[in-house]
Amino acid sequence: MGLLDILLGRTKPVAPDLDQLFALPSAAVTLEAAAGFTPTGSGAVCFATVEGAAFEQTHREVQALLDADADRAGPPVELRQDDYGYSWLVSRRQPDQLPQLVNDLHAVNSSMEVNGFGPQLLCSLAAFADDTGRRLALVYLYKRGTFYPFAPLPGGAEHRDNALELQVKATLASDLRIEQDLSRWFPVWGAPGL
Repeated sequence: MGLLDILLGRTKPVAPDLDQLFALPSAAVTLEAAAGFTPTGSGAVCFATVEGAAFEQTHREVQALLDADADRAGPPVELRQDDYGYSWLVSRRQPDQLPQLVNDLHAVNSSMEVNGFGPQLLCSLAAFADDTGRRLALVYLYKRGTFYPFAPLPGGAEHRDNALELQVKATLASDLRIEQDLSRWFPVWGAPGL
């Protein structure tokens, strides 16, 4: 960043730090102890829809990489599209396999980044639930390098449990790099696996 950038108030965007995803398993321990939420075993990577042979090749590479895991039952990565036109690569594991799920999410993000699809990456999420059926996602914003909680209210209407989200923010402040700008806590309605 040069002097002209400083004078004009321009800033460099934060570089993605995919290694932040590896903080999720320790954050999950804190989340369970403080709020009773446990991993569901579901996670996903969201990106702007990409078409073409290059993306299909990347998808096949990711599929082959994650198919090599002998501990997995079922398809390793499922490509889905939501009602808003975004694509999701969804991974499912056993609820007690959060570290393996995080490895899957990291591998998907890294493969897309290496193959030139980094600008299309939007977020990754890991899903959690409590004994009462409340759902929660810890969402990683790819372009910001930060996390935020997303807690949809049950019932199908697009309403959030803002109190729970703020409680989780406070609970995980020392475990994850939490996004401080609440206007960037985008709802991920229709996210597969949530």
